[in-house]
Amino acid sequence: MVSRADAEVVVLPELALSGYFFTSRTELDAVALERSSPILDAIARIAQQQSKAIIVGFPEKDGQRLYNTAVLLGPSGQRHYYRKTHLFYKERLVFDEGNTGFEVVSVVPFDLRIGMMICYDWRFPEAARTLALAGAELIACPSNLVTHIWRMAMPVRALENKVYLAVANRIGSETSGDETLHFNGRSAIYNYNGTVLAELPADTEGIAVAPIEPERTRTKSFNPYNDLFADRRPWAYRIDNSSS
Repeated sequence: MVSRADAEVVVLPELALSGYFFTSRTELDAVALERSSPILDAIARIAQQQSKAIIVGFPEKDGQRLYNTAVLLGPSGQRHYYRKTHLFYKERLVFDEGNTGFEVVSVVPFDLRIGMMICYDWRFPEAARTLALAGAELIACPSNLVTHIWRMAMPVRALENKVYLAVANRIGSETSGDETLHFNGRSAIYNYNGTVLAELPADTEGIAVAPIEPERTRTKSFNPYNDLFADRRPWAYRIDNSSS
């Protein structure tokens, strides 16, 4: 599938190597991967052989801890990991809260800076804003989305930060016990102005491809007088709980 993608950066869904709906840590632990996993090594080799950056979600085992993780495997051999910060629904029963924070990586040899967030992180504007302030030009968001409101918020995250945003969302369903989750697809690539550059259907597996121009995100101005970041007033956003 990666070889069919006519793109230098390929983003796959959240927990793409395991499936999503786990309700016990024992069940999750059985499929969790350490960072030295042969599976990740194999994907890393594909990234190098095809000169692509591949971002893929997997359940990470680190000692006794289990994380919902995405890894960027670069064409030069670099690896960058992000552990999901905001856990959604029954993820709280099986995963440990991520501890990496939101970081940005320069992809070698591409002239591109990428930040990652995972699925439910979109609900928190601070996540995308932190990545943008750190210099992200593209935010990759591997996802297993089950609601529909994300389609209102994702383009706003791109617009308010003037960054490209790629959402890789799965399709199909998973059942655990007497509960079934339905994933709603519509993977999309959003322009830095919030418009849709490419989008897939809700129920069909496929590859969405769009060209991006990272240099256009490097200035945050949108008219001769305003700049999204220069116009920020952090002093005004602080909450003082000491006064009544």
